[in-house]
Amino acid sequence: MSTRSTEVRLAARPHGWPTRETFEFAETKVPDPGPGQVLVRNLLMSVDPYMRGRMDDRESYVAPYEVGKPLEGGAVGEVVASGDERIKPGTTVLHGLGWRDYALLDAKHVNPVDPSVAPLGAYLGVLGMPGLTAYAGLFETAEFKPGDVVFVSSAAGAVGQVVGQLAKLKGAGRVVGSAGSAAKVAYLTDELGFDAAFDYHDGPVRDLLGAAAPDGIDVYFDNVGGEHLEAAIGAMHVHGRITICGMISVYNATEPTPAPRNLPMLISKRLTMRGMLVRDHAKLQGRFLAEIAPLLAEGGLRNRETVHEGLAQAPEAFLAMLRGDGVGKHLIRIAS
Repeated sequence: MSTRSTEVRLAARPHGWPTRETFEFAETKVPDPGPGQVLVRNLLMSVDPYMRGRMDDRESYVAPYEVGKPLEGGAVGEVVASGDERIKPGTTVLHGLGWRDYALLDAKHVNPVDPSVAPLGAYLGVLGMPGLTAYAGLFETAEFKPGDVVFVSSAAGAVGQVVGQLAKLKGAGRVVGSAGSAAKVAYLTDELGFDAAFDYHDGPVRDLLGAAAPDGIDVYFDNVGGEHLEAAIGAMHVHGRITICGMISVYNATEPTPAPRNLPMLISKRLTMRGMLVRDHAKLQGRFLAEIAPLLAEGGLRNRETVHEGLAQAPEAFLAMLRGDGVGKHLIRIAS
């Protein structure tokens, strides 16, 4: 027996910005699970910035997607058939084979989650990879201390919205965020409690950051790179710390982009700038969930999602995420 499934494949490697022609849909048959396997009906899937890098054929920290093969990414679904007695049909699981209706996986590659504890989307966002990225990047990589002035770029995104709130909860002296619209700026200040925020379209980031943090910053959590990174270096106090989490401003560049022009300030200010990958911080998972899940349940940590309906919308959802449309975590509801 087998199950019919639709999957989204990489049709061609993009040069610059991906387009609809980067993706193709295909019908396939997924076999029943063998011993040690589970068949999962996907309910929600995630689109994330790192996926753009996997579309290029270049050496990186994770293998590139293969042309003509289905894309991959975080998903939550329901086990509909199981060849492993430890995971029963009906169990809700988190796994890495999104971009399709049904996924066949080894049981060791799925993690059961409890839908009564949090909405399913949270396991792909604030309680998932983006949340752990924020937690590890702020507390381990940036070595946050109470009283620090923190600047977060792409602050209304899946990672940024968590970084800013955690900094406030842990006693930051001031939290500043950048975002791409007036509505997002209002979300940061009115709902998430940021002390200041600005729309980076409104002028040079250096000037906007200077107005929002006139006394300088101690920590910069970088999701954007480019002009934002240069501005943050200029605003840094001596011994400031920078977490390089992402550089979405350059992911679709077709020519090499200039480095920040003020890198010598790393010397004069004795700055620390460190890149991070969330997979290096797996040891924090238990502590992270124990701390964040109650905050989410009690309303101490807010979370917003942009949900797109149907697998057919997955390519457009991915492009919307890259453009900065919507607020918070971008998800695709495949089934309910």
